[in-house]
Amino acid sequence: MALAASLAQLHAEASCPICLDCLTDPVTTGCGHNFCHACLQQRWEGLRDLFPCPLCLQPCPERSCRRNSQLSHLADAVRQLPSTRAKRGRQGEAPLCEKHSQALSLFCEEDLELLCPQCRLSSEHRHHPLVPVEQAAVCHRRRLKGYLEPLTEQLEAAEKGLEMQVSKSFELVSNMENQRSKLHSEVEHFKRFLGTEHDEIHVKLLNEEKSVVDKITGKKIQISDHGSTLKSLLYEITNKCSQTDLDLLTGIERIHRSYENLESPAAFWSEVKKEVFTLPPQYFGLHKMISNFHVHLTLEPETAHQSLRISQDQKTATFQRMEPNCVHPPKCLPLSPLS
Repeated sequence: MALAASLAQLHAEASCPICLDCLTDPVTTGCGHNFCHACLQQRWEGLRDLFPCPLCLQPCPERSCRRNSQLSHLADAVRQLPSTRAKRGRQGEAPLCEKHSQALSLFCEEDLELLCPQCRLSSEHRHHPLVPVEQAAVCHRRRLKGYLEPLTEQLEAAEKGLEMQVSKSFELVSNMENQRSKLHSEVEHFKRFLGTEHDEIHVKLLNEEKSVVDKITGKKIQISDHGSTLKSLLYEITNKCSQTDLDLLTGIERIHRSYENLESPAAFWSEVKKEVFTLPPQYFGLHKMISNFHVHLTLEPETAHQSLRISQDQKTATFQRMEPNCVHPPKCLPLSPLS
């Protein structure tokens, strides 16, 4: 049993997490995970800027991954190893009832357990529907195969949801950066009015960003864990379908229960607030007035105040503080508008 477990562990270590088969032309990502080169390229097909690791979602810049020749030789060696199923067939072993040491030839459809002929006489299974192992295996094999397609669809949906969640996270972070940039610009322009309020606003924005990123990170972990569960169950069911009748029915209740209790995590959606800061009321009132009233004026340089400089097109005026006791006549200068 220890040898069989070791062989199974070795097969698992030399398997691709995407196709669940022995690694072919393995490559290793920067985060240390191994995949078939073809599987990884297929998973990244259609992506341009972001190439996440299928397991941990850590970005791999410019599809960077290195060939792993040592792991390739190990995978080739693992392919030559006998499976636990072949080992059992050569030895001619068959599981026996632990209570009565008789061959397990019956299957209880109510308790989903393998039984021997003597077990059917016990009070536990006396009134339960019992069928021969071969007949039960045919039924449950058909039932397990029915799980494959919906499981595959759920896995694809989970992977698409994960990609959308990753894309959404970058979009949200980008929006946060835009909001921070706008906030900085507004604060620089109106710092005479805001003063110490800037620090408080900045903290609120950071807290909101941290809250969103934390929720997204938690949701990514949930979706990734759900995908791993789906992969594991899909791999286990695929192996079960290829096993002998007795092996297939052994522990099948747990597989049914795992499949029936699958629950996909809900996606997390959030929107960045358009305004997470406050400005003096006169700021909004001024902009409202400007948007409602537009009047074309022509300014007269001759009658303008000495501190005003009128532009050549006579449409804008710029304030320029005058030195005491210094008189200068108004001039038409190409200065920028007063903002």
